[in-house]
Amino acid sequence: MFSHVMLGSNDMEASKKFYDATLSVLGIPEAVQDPKGRVFYRSATGTFGLSIPINGEPACHGNGSTLGFAATSPEQVDAWHAAGLENGGVAIEDPPGVRESATMKLYIAYLRDPTGNKVCALYRYPMD
Repeated sequence: MFSHVMLGSNDMEASKKFYDATLSVLGIPEAVQDPKGRVFYRSATGTFGLSIPINGEPACHGNGSTLGFAATSPEQVDAWHAAGLENGGVAIEDPPGVRESATMKLYIAYLRDPTGNKVCALYRYPMD
């Protein structure tokens, strides 16, 4: 459905440090920076980018927005969360853990990145 996702940043160095650390835990290589200063993380399932807003206004987080990154295990979610906290992220919502409903069981953790964007890592348990 999506080809890429781009988030704004007010501090590219802090944002790159945060995402290099958290995404490496998920097996995604370090970002490539283009001549405009934007950074891009590429995987077989898509591209994630960071940029200073091109209109010159400050970047801000979207109220009600969340960007979720897929994880392969609950342990990987925990490692993602720890890497984020160690690299400028802020813990939000409940601690990492299981969330269940009648149709799904997830292991999920939430953080705010250095710009305030709400991001999460999520492991989806197989359904019986």
